[in-house]
Amino acid sequence: MPVEFVGGLFPRNQLAGPGGNRQDQIDLTYLRDLARAHEHAGFDSVLTLTHDPLHTAVYAASQTERLKFMIAHRPALIAPTIAARAFATADHYTGGGRLRLHAITGITAEPGHGEFLLDKDERYARTSEYLDIVKLAWTSEKPFDYEGKYFKVKDAFLPLKPLAKPHIPISLGGSSDAAYHVAARHTDLYALWGEPIADVKEQIAKLHAAADLAGVQAPRVSLSVRLIIGPTEELAWQKAHEIQATLEKNFKPIAGRTPGTGTQRLLAAAERGERHDRALWLSTATAVGATHDSTALVGTPDTIVQALLDYYDIGVTTFLNRGYDPLHDALDYGRWIIPAVREEVRRREAEAVKKIA
Repeated sequence: MPVEFVGGLFPRNQLAGPGGNRQDQIDLTYLRDLARAHEHAGFDSVLTLTHDPLHTAVYAASQTERLKFMIAHRPALIAPTIAARAFATADHYTGGGRLRLHAITGITAEPGHGEFLLDKDERYARTSEYLDIVKLAWTSEKPFDYEGKYFKVKDAFLPLKPLAKPHIPISLGGSSDAAYHVAARHTDLYALWGEPIADVKEQIAKLHAAADLAGVQAPRVSLSVRLIIGPTEELAWQKAHEIQATLEKNFKPIAGRTPGTGTQRLLAAAERGERHDRALWLSTATAVGATHDSTALVGTPDTIVQALLDYYDIGVTTFLNRGYDPLHDALDYGRWIIPAVREEVRRREAEAVKKIA
């Protein structure tokens, strides 16, 4: 299966990582340049996370030609019918087929946004109902009713349908047991953080079991991991330790924040050792409390290419790779990583076809 690459799009330079950038400003020139850098580097799409991710994507789409956008969206902070309308409208403004709704259920409640549900299983059940309604709004040719535990709509109808068919694709991230079942029901792509290979295999097995239970094809799997490249192994690791020190200096923990399942998994893996498999390094994750996709593959381009292929061999088809110097790293990934991985995947697929013939 062809491999996909997803980058990270930010409306201001995030050099130095968490705490090292301004979150109260937007730099449209940088946003434009970063989007174009990803397009020129050969990325298929970019993840938009900060400020209003949908508006960020629409602006960046106007500055690019083919780049797609994986838009982080928190279910339940706005009504599902309003979200469906916003995404459908944006799909038209961006030319159709360039958007993906990436559902992030979240670690805990968001009281600052008027959202107070704490129980993780309930949060995923609410996400499932939310996505039910969004998909109905995108596809129903007549008004529909929906009555669930968390949402109720009557005579809902969206006249403007997305250009993307059958609807805008949906992906979901998470590591909780409940997440696998929501992903199997609603998505074509399931996003995991970069963990040791054995741990990722375990999660893929759970995802396939959930899909089997639902009687559907399992979603494809995305792996989020940072790439730290050097011309030699020694220089790559020197760079990695400099990044780690900067992250530790800038990281500001959020008091009282409940660690999610993904965080717990990363910290547990780190207790077993900071280095795993061919090139996986967990110290960038522990430097920021493992609160997000913060593990790294460290080494020369050849080492990192082989490490990504190790994950491809166990069923990962999409790589979400963003760096700590986003613009320059995107260009480096396009020069050294993306074409090499794609060429090797094509070679393997051609060999497999020969064997069948």
